[in-house]
Amino acid sequence: MANQYNDPAGGTASTIGSQFRTDHYIKQPLIEARRLQYFMPLSGTVSMPKNMGKKIKKYHYLAILDDRNVNDQGINAAGTTTANGNLYGSSKDIGVITGKLPALSETGGRVNRVGNTRIDVEGSIEKFGIFQEYTQESLDFDTDAELAMHINRELLNAAVEVSEDALQIDLINSAGVVRYAGNAVSTVTVGSDDVVDYDDLLRLSIELDNNRTPKQTKVITGTRMVDSRTIAGGRVLYCGTELLPTLEAMTDLHGNAAYIQVHQYAAGTTVLNGEEGSIGKFRIVIVPEMQKWAGAGADSTGDATHYETGNQYDVFPMLCVGDGSFTTIGFQTDGKTVKFKIMAKKPGEESADLVNPYGEKGFMSIKWWYGFLLERPERLGLIKTAAKV
Repeated sequence: MANQYNDPAGGTASTIGSQFRTDHYIKQPLIEARRLQYFMPLSGTVSMPKNMGKKIKKYHYLAILDDRNVNDQGINAAGTTTANGNLYGSSKDIGVITGKLPALSETGGRVNRVGNTRIDVEGSIEKFGIFQEYTQESLDFDTDAELAMHINRELLNAAVEVSEDALQIDLINSAGVVRYAGNAVSTVTVGSDDVVDYDDLLRLSIELDNNRTPKQTKVITGTRMVDSRTIAGGRVLYCGTELLPTLEAMTDLHGNAAYIQVHQYAAGTTVLNGEEGSIGKFRIVIVPEMQKWAGAGADSTGDATHYETGNQYDVFPMLCVGDGSFTTIGFQTDGKTVKFKIMAKKPGEESADLVNPYGEKGFMSIKWWYGFLLERPERLGLIKTAAKV
């Protein structure tokens, strides 16, 4: 009988003896792609100096003609003291404005006194960190000779994603403009009929217009803290992948398709990470890691057509981040370097101590500071909606 190969795993040994190697090891591993950053590139950046505590503050001076400018300096055109010195504030009522215009007589006089108000905006920083342990034997005998390098890379990738997730939570929770799809009036009332439509997006856009939210967005490129470009042509609206079918099927107020695919306009503008298309005045960015409120909506018993958890509808955020609405806070950074600090101790004499007396264990750790400063909440718009499966 001729010599032949038989895989021992199949139950039959080779006729010439056992095979030591029945597989081929490819040294280049499958590496999970680093998650794209969607929210960090929108941020302004400020550095926290040493010996100044963990909070950072700045003043926000309000416009004289603003309802938020509440002060006791008011004297009207007739010389009468009024309850407030912001003239007619943010009113658009012709009757109100006409009656409070700061007219002057020929002799002038002590009239039309106004006042200013400023508010404090405040943010703080927190320290985060993760680490991994390994043994000398794992390096000596593992099939992958570059195991240590992969551990180092994955720690850094995880730190980037944790910071991105923390920022997403801060932005969602800080939105000053919150709307609900359909007829819902709160998170717990979002049901099967409360799926976002063109009218919801139009009303959100109008409210952001009234808040003077810019229609262009500055995006930091390359290293997160240096260089920037301006994204024009609409505000950025971030959505989860679950909403993409709803968005692509959306029609405008005339019954025409509202969704414009990104390839139809990409040649004439700069696109963002994850940008899929545009609707009205919004440029749609699909974020695979977009968070949600699982099972926080109305009762969904018996409904298999919408996303739900535990017989309650899932509620999905659609987040518009207006330019200049927030800043991330760094610590001891020169504006050109990242804030991650990596430490590593290999197994051996230098890592030996009472806990590791033989020096057989080593570790890699990464720590960083994360901070969030909300500057203009009225420029953060949020729609809460259900989503069809």
